[in-house]
Amino acid sequence: MDDVDSLLKTALSEAKNLQEGESFLLKDLFKGYLWNRISRGDRLLIGSLFLRYVSSHDCHIAVIHKGASGQQRYQKN
Repeated sequence: MDDVDSLLKTALSEAKNLQEGESFLLKDLFKGYLWNRISRGDRLLIGSLFLRYVSSHDCHIAVIHKGASGQQRYQKN
């Protein structure tokens, strides 16, 4: 499996393909089978890194709220 840094880069790259106003979960940026192959610990780490990155950089992604499942929801601005 890819290392966490390359997975974070993949997520940030895929987020650029979203349209303005679209909301999404981090797992939406990966193909389903790829996301499922990432260990739970690495998924949590990627989630933390992605949240920290979008909160501290001007990448036109807003942190909205956590969904019912506790997953952080984002919106492309």
